[in-house]
Amino acid sequence: MKRVQTTKLILWLVVGFAAAVGITRFLYGLGVTTNLNDATPWGLWIGFDVMAGVALAAGGFVITAIVYIMKREEFRPIVKPAVLTAFLGYIAVIISLLFDLGLPWNIWHMLVFWNPHSPLFEVGWCVMLYTTVLLLEFSPVPLEASSRYAKIRTFLLRFRFPLVMLGIMLSTLHQSSLGSLFLIMPYKSYPLWYSDILPILFFISAVALGLMMITLESLATSHLYRRHAETELLSKLAGASVWVLSVYLLVKLSDIVIAGESNLIFNGSWESTLFIVEILMGVLGPIVIFSIPQFRQSQKWLWAGSIMVVFGMVFNRINVGGLTMMGITGDSYFPSWMEISISAGVLSAAVLLFLFAVEKFHVWETSPRHPEAEPTSRPHFDRASQVWLGAPSVAGRTKYSLAFLFSFAVAVAIIPGNDINSKGAVSVPTMAARGGDTLYIDGNRDLYGVAFKHEMHISQNGQKQSCALCHHMNIPMDKQSGCYRCHKLMYQESDAFGHQWHSSPQGGNIACVQCHEEGQERMAVSAKKCDRCHRDLLPEGARIKYERNIAPSYVDAMHRLCVDCHKEKALTLEGKEDLARCARCHETVPPEYMSPEAPVFGNKPYFNRVMMPGAESLLKADD
Repeated sequence: MKRVQTTKLILWLVVGFAAAVGITRFLYGLGVTTNLNDATPWGLWIGFDVMAGVALAAGGFVITAIVYIMKREEFRPIVKPAVLTAFLGYIAVIISLLFDLGLPWNIWHMLVFWNPHSPLFEVGWCVMLYTTVLLLEFSPVPLEASSRYAKIRTFLLRFRFPLVMLGIMLSTLHQSSLGSLFLIMPYKSYPLWYSDILPILFFISAVALGLMMITLESLATSHLYRRHAETELLSKLAGASVWVLSVYLLVKLSDIVIAGESNLIFNGSWESTLFIVEILMGVLGPIVIFSIPQFRQSQKWLWAGSIMVVFGMVFNRINVGGLTMMGITGDSYFPSWMEISISAGVLSAAVLLFLFAVEKFHVWETSPRHPEAEPTSRPHFDRASQVWLGAPSVAGRTKYSLAFLFSFAVAVAIIPGNDINSKGAVSVPTMAARGGDTLYIDGNRDLYGVAFKHEMHISQNGQKQSCALCHHMNIPMDKQSGCYRCHKLMYQESDAFGHQWHSSPQGGNIACVQCHEEGQERMAVSAKKCDRCHRDLLPEGARIKYERNIAPSYVDAMHRLCVDCHKEKALTLEGKEDLARCARCHETVPPEYMSPEAPVFGNKPYFNRVMMPGAESLLKADD
């Protein structure tokens, strides 16, 4: 049992470290604890904790289907640990999701504010319902420890089969729907991972991962508790995984060939290398190993094959979840040590709960007992203090509590204070819109913006008098200042005044008393108004009044200006009820004169077999 205690001690160290980092995340936000940004909003917590976590927990519905639907009774001894693993896996996924959500306290919104058109809504509901089903499926196990709950246990056992059926149905839905989430990202996903049949690929890979996760869990616990490994059962699971992995490989490669993207597999890019590694490690290698009967009977090869499938499929989920999008977005992302520590902490906590359950309840036919807990065992003294720490359970709590507090304190000591006191947002300088009669507005030059019909807006809003509707301030010596001149940052507020420049000898070299009257406290509210000196600062008839010298972010400024006006027009103009909807402006491709900068396949904006919205008009024009 010493290896169990050592493992628990390590796990508690990881949990204690992650607890301190987790508190930091909730106190100071995502910006200071992650390396995520607008180009890469999904990182390790979604790719590993959620995408892979859900698939790692697939063993529950796979084993219950084998036992209760296929009537393979020989697998019944591994039903309880499989259901327990799935239940703890889904709890870990939900907790991880709370870390990733920007406003985690709004997670209950999906219960009230339904959006049935969203795959994420369906995934959320399925995960919530399936976790409840798993709780009900596993509840008879801890309840059997007390006769007080015998009626509840009997009631739950009576409905076990309907619960199993419901669990299989819910798992099938959300395991595939996880793939549906990425069908809306044809412009970001690399073609080797983007496919119209992603939901099917996700489901098949989840079945394979579930089989191998149960195998790995059984081997690991047998090693920890020195139990007799269920090699015969595990070899049958390995044999089944050969068929599942073969189907997965056939479907995936066929889809790539039919899509005409097979040349990408060996094009030498880093994405092709990832793809080859993923297939060799997670699919081809295990197929070869488990196709040999002697290897399936060997614990060493079962270890090797199951680890390869688990790592390979987790690697696949991370690739789909964001890693292979970086080539398209141009962004670079590597999870911060805080992201990694929280993921490790959540995983460690789940393992600790699993070990607690197998020791306290009849998850296995015989629960493991600590040798030192026997009445005849001799007292054990701590080597360092030579003090008897009590019974193994009490001694364990003492050591584990100390480990938790120690690592918690270490984490608090090394969390950088300067970083957590910053706002955490990435500063993206803005640039001028491009074009003539039609301006393309994308201040960060990512080609995802709005084609603004400048000339049309002028003609429909009163010709020259319309300028003041939008242009509410000019920088000195300028009559037509663009938005980017004051709204200098894409997602953050910026200084539209420049106090340092005005006061410095290298800038305006203006004495303080020229703006601040003597005897008054020198504050912005008591300073002389800017237009007292800059007569041309405010255009005549400007509707937007500025109250501070802090300019909102470029994105906020554009949205407030356009959306507010469109809302007014939607109420007054006949047939323009949808004028304020997002798709009204965000529906077009960049103007044709910008096509050299856009992702192009042939001579059309095109990616992953999906034409960019609005490109049909360009196609017709060429025809």
